[in-house]
Amino acid sequence: MIIFGTKGYLHQLAILTLVCGSCGNPSAHTLRKRVTKFTLFFVPLFPVSTKYGTQCTFCAAEQKLTAEQADQLLAQQAAGTLGLQGGTPLDHQPHPGQAPRNPYQR
Repeated sequence: MIIFGTKGYLHQLAILTLVCGSCGNPSAHTLRKRVTKFTLFFVPLFPVSTKYGTQCTFCAAEQKLTAEQADQLLAQQAAGTLGLQGGTPLDHQPHPGQAPRNPYQR
C-alpha cells in the first residue's frame, strides 16, 4: 500500500502598509506565500504549486498576486520606497466581480 497526498504551507513574507482596493482604508496587509507540496508516506517531497496574495487587516479582503508582484512589493519594502503617498500596485483595484471604486468618493 502506498500512501500519498498533498499538504499546504502558509508563509508570511511581510506586513505592508497599503491602501486596500476593497475598503479604501490605508491599513496593514500581510503578504503571504502558499505552497502546496506532494507527500509520500506523510513526507513532503516537492512543491506542486506556489501562490501569493495579500490580506487587508481592516476588512479581511484578499487579493491574489503574481510572483513578480510579490517580489516587487518585497523589493519596495526593502528599499523603503513603499508608502501611501506614491500609491501602490494595490491602489483602488477592485476584487473580481466588484465594480471599480472611485478614489474621490467615500
